[in-house]
Formats: sequence, structure tokens, C-alpha cells
Amino acid sequence: MPLSKLQFRPGINKESTTYANEGGWYDSEKVRWRSGFPEKIGGWVNLASSTANVVNTFKGVARNLWNWITLNTSNLNAVGTNQKLYIENGGQYKDITPLTAASPVTLANNPITTVSGSALVTITAASHGATAGTYVTFSGATAVGGLTIVGEFEIVTVVDGNSFTIVSPIVATSSASGGGASVVANYQISAGGVVYTVGNGWGAGTWGRGGWGSGTDTSAGAGNQLRIWSLDNYGQDLVAAPRNGAIYYWAVDTSAYPRAVTLSSLSTAAGYAGTFVPTSTLQIFTSGIQRFGICFGANPYDPTNANTAFDPMLVRWSDQENIYDFVPTASNQSGELRLSSGSTIVAGLHTRQENLVFTDSALFSMQYIGPPFVWGFSVLTENISIIGPNATSTVNGVTYWMGVDKFYAYSGRTETLPCTVRQYVFNDINIAQSYQVVSGTNEGYNEVWWHYPSANSLVNDRYVIFNHLERVWYVGTMNRTAWLDSPLRNFPMGSFSVQNSYLSVAANASVTSLSLINSASYPAAGAIQIDSEIITYTGNSTNTLTGCIRGTNNTTAASHIQYAPVTNYVPNQVMYHEDGVDDFSGVMPVAINAYVQSSDFDIGDGHNFGFVWRILPDVTFAKSTAASPALTMVIQPRVNSGTAYGTPNPNTVTRTASYPVEQYTGQVYTRLRGRQMAFKIESTTLGVAWQLGSPRIDIRPDGRR
Repeated sequence: MPLSKLQFRPGINKESTTYANEGGWYDSEKVRWRSGFPEKIGGWVNLASSTANVVNTFKGVARNLWNWITLNTSNLNAVGTNQKLYIENGGQYKDITPLTAASPVTLANNPITTVSGSALVTITAASHGATAGTYVTFSGATAVGGLTIVGEFEIVTVVDGNSFTIVSPIVATSSASGGGASVVANYQISAGGVVYTVGNGWGAGTWGRGGWGSGTDTSAGAGNQLRIWSLDNYGQDLVAAPRNGAIYYWAVDTSAYPRAVTLSSLSTAAGYAGTFVPTSTLQIFTSGIQRFGICFGANPYDPTNANTAFDPMLVRWSDQENIYDFVPTASNQSGELRLSSGSTIVAGLHTRQENLVFTDSALFSMQYIGPPFVWGFSVLTENISIIGPNATSTVNGVTYWMGVDKFYAYSGRTETLPCTVRQYVFNDINIAQSYQVVSGTNEGYNEVWWHYPSANSLVNDRYVIFNHLERVWYVGTMNRTAWLDSPLRNFPMGSFSVQNSYLSVAANASVTSLSLINSASYPAAGAIQIDSEIITYTGNSTNTLTGCIRGTNNTTAASHIQYAPVTNYVPNQVMYHEDGVDDFSGVMPVAINAYVQSSDFDIGDGHNFGFVWRILPDVTFAKSTAASPALTMVIQPRVNSGTAYGTPNPNTVTRTASYPVEQYTGQVYTRLRGRQMAFKIESTTLGVAWQLGSPRIDIRPDGRR
């Protein structure tokens, strides 16, 4: 027989069996389609690595990013984590986490208690109101138990409403109480959760998941539920709000408040009724050229009561050009309106011609119409769903979002997106953690990305991509907690982050399971560092890391005390994607394993076995940085559609020259026999980039059994 071209339809199709999808691709990892052909995706680097020889990092799990440029051309990026709020500039992170309204607090006499030989320190603080994971800064303390507790510390455990524990960098030399009468504590707003946890009572369970009813201590922006920020710039300044929390404001051009402060306090200082600024909100954004501050979910305005009950369906906005004024009058444009369909607002989104407002069951259009009504609202679609506040993206005037069981698009009308990986995604997703889903665009490749947690994961570990130009889908694995493709930066930005933890039980040098205070945000497998030892692990369950291999990366296994800090070996960071061809999130580059595998193909209708004896590759290694980049081509034979794949015969294809015409291995020989076969291409080494063309195989009939 003549040579047969291996040409497959672009994109992944998992909606049928691998045999029924003959002529298509069935599985992929770190691969996209461009002009109809698969290629390895680009690499990623720590955005700090381009400006310094150190890896800069932040604390907590980042859920939101926002990029803007100030009047003095500073290119700023706000990073909201479950523990902190940062401004990134040139790869450096500035901590602007707000303080609580009560700070600073002078603690009672001798509030510090130590235990000999332990790093755990108990702080007595009446009615502290903080949660575990919150940061507090102490000053004025005298030495006690060989320790001087001065500086910033993380609250490790909350003993009760009047005491909590922190971890000292060294152990105490004696058991004692002290610290003096002048210990001052500055509490940062209480940390939020890294995962959603189901509580008891009203608001618990699926109905209140991550939205209304999931923790609303608005005075401190607190809550033990998943911490999600809304971030936007008002002119050159930043407006920020943790979901179900207060609204904060950070000014670029003043040193009066280097941390973000409550918008209500600034409103009062400016001569407005700051007590009527919404006490909490699900989301806030500014309306671009109209210059309003708009709250989605808020307490309604009542001139006789500044603390009205929170309404998750209320949209409330400030006066135009004055974000300080939320009091409606005849001479301003402040106002509010309650939406009619749904039980809670999930997300608001800027688009080119209108603002879109998603409730848990409907989509609304919000358009500026001027006084006296100011904003007009209309129902675009009912009986739809959205899986989380960060599950939407707009590109080329079309808004895409992930629902709880399908994907949608809005371009003037709402439609369900045909999806060839729908069952794969929605049959294996942790719906309880759906508010972790994050969407973003990759404009350079005409893609919309969604990062989501698989069914057995508490963190985002998978992605699904829709190429809106070629109308195809593809999937893979990746841990990203936030994503932003900003036109103000050269590359899309994605964050990898965990909340660092502590050993809850001391560990000797040989144990293979490690108990942590909280491992919920750690990947299912990875590497950690305790003191100077690096440890890899293969399992993460119930705050225990299992399958630990001790003393890796040329470090030495050692014993570690209880409450020793545990950090992820790959530091928390925002990364530039599509920069290079490898994973450069650490100090040294790591190869990105990428592959794509076809559905089964056969000769005719599969009456005959086929015998393959050679492959003629067609591939380009453009953009590779390795001197001799290589990949593996595999033919996997099968007797019939109900049997397992037989032993494959992998063959390596290596580039031998790149100019003037790229040259590589001309043909590879194999001996494989099967009634049907699948084709796979894979790369696993550093410095490799590739795009597949139309390889050919030499295949001939070889009997019927």
C-alpha cells in the first residue's frame, strides 16, 4: 500500500469512545492547536527573574490579579491572597494588607507565654477577633523565656476568643510569662480560607457556597470561607474588597496610608457620610469612563440606619466621579437597585458596551442611562448558571463562562457552547470547590482558559481551553490559582501559590508521613522544605503528606521540631506564561512534559490487521533552545476496541539542523501489528518546542486474525 498520512481533526474530543472518534485527537497534555496542528504550549518564568537574581514571593493563596499603570507610568499589579493584599512592581511585592479598625491594640500586662524547648508562643489578647492564618505585628515587648516577640507573626491557632498562638523562629529556653506592660499589636484583617468548608446552619452547604452566607464579618473583612478579592483601579488608585468584606482603598501618591484603608474612613475624612458606604459587598468594580464605584451585593441605603441587613441581590453605586459618596440625593447620581431573578449575585463583569451581572440563575445587562435612574437593568437570559465569581472572560466582544454543567457564550444573545470535552470536565470536577475556578484569556493564541479542581482535589489541578478562533477544545493538568492576560504586560500572568504551614507533630529523619497544621492548599504531590531539608511527597490527605522521600536535591534528612515551618519548594509566585519553553518557576528550569494522542484508526472498517514498519516524521522544532531537540513518536497497537493497547514501539525524532531548511530524523523503523492503532507524540526534555505536521506511516494489510 502507499504511504498513509496521519491527519487528525484539531482539538480534543472525549465525548465518545476513542474508536468512535476515529480521525480525531483523544488526549493531550500541555498542547494547543494552531492552524489546525498540535504544538507544545509555551513555558513560564517567575516574573521576578527578569529583574533580579532572587525569587520574590508572597504569603497566602492568590485568587485575583489586577494590572494598571499610574500617572507616573508605574506598571502595578495587585495580588489578592487569602492572607494578604500586595502591590507587585518590577517583580517586588509590597504588602498593603489593611489593618483592622481596632489597631493598634495595647495588650494586657505580660501577655506572652512560652514553653521551654518549644517554638509555640501563646498570646493573651482579649476579644482579638482574629482567625488562624491572620498576621499581626508586635512592638514594645520585652524578652520572655529567651524570646523577644517583636515584628510580624502569623497566628497559627486560635485558642479561644481571648488568646492565640504564634511560632517563634527559635525555641524558648524556659517556660515563662512576660513581655511587659507595653506590648502593642497591629492586626491585619482576618485571613480567609484557602478552600471552601461546609459549616452548620443557615448559609451552609451548596446554597451558600462561597457567596452569600459564607462568612460575613465585614468589620475586619473576615470569614473562614474561601477568600476571593475584587480588584479594580479608580483612576491611578486601587479599590479592593474581599468577598463578603469591607471596601478598601489604596492611594498611589500618598505616604499617609501605605496600607489600604477602608473607603468609609476616607469618605468621612473627605466630608461625606462614610457610615453609609456599603459595609460589605460581594464584588466591587469601577465603571470605566463613567467613573462610578459599583457594589454587587450590599446593604441598602436607609437614612435612619447605616447598618441595614446585607442584600445579596442589591446593586448599589456611588455618585459619578465621587467614590466617597453613596448617599442618594436629588443633586447626585448615587443609587441602588435590587435584581429580580436569582438568590445571590455571583459576578459582575466589564464589557465593551455594557456591564454584565450574573446571578446564580440569570444574566443581566447593566447600562448607563443618566439621571434620574442612572443605570438601566434588563434580563438577558434566565435559567442559566455560573460556577464561580472568576469563571468569566471577555474577548473580541464575546463573553465566555463556565456554568455548573456546561459552557456559555454571550455576544448579544446567550448560547450554550458546543464542547467536545464536556463530560470529561463536568463528570470529574470538585463542585464543592467551584468558587476556585478561574478563567482568563491568552490573546496571543486566541484562547480562553479555565483552571479548575478535579473531583478528588481541593486545589485547581486541571485546565480546559477553548480556542475561540478555531472553535476547538483541549485539556491538561496545571495548578494555577489566578490568571490575568493584561495588555500592559508582555505575557499572560498565572499564579501558583499555597498557604505555608507548620508541622503539627515533630518528625524524625526517617518518617515517611508528615502531619501539618493545614495542608489543604498543597498540591496532591510535590516537594516541600523544612529547615534545610527538601522532601518530596506523593499524597496529601487530611493534613498529612504521605509517600515522603527524605533528603532530596542533595539535602540531608534530619529531625524537625513540632511547629517547624513548612514551605512549598516551589515558592508562591506570579509567572509569565508563553515565555520560553520550560518551567522556570524555581531556581533551575524543569522540562515541561507535553503529549498528544490520537483516537484509534484502522484500515478500512478494521477487517484486516495492519502492519506498520516505518514512520516518516513531519515536525518543526522552531523556538527550541536545546542544541538537538528531540521528541518521541509512538504507535500503539490494539487487537480490537475492547482490548488494552499492546506494547508500543517508541521512536525518537531528533533535529539535526535548523538552517536553511530544518532537518531531523528522516524515517524511523518499527514492527507493529494490530487491527487498530493510536498515534502519540511526546516530549519530556529541556529546551524543546515543537509543532506537528502530517507524518506518514507505511502500513499494509496483514491478515484478519
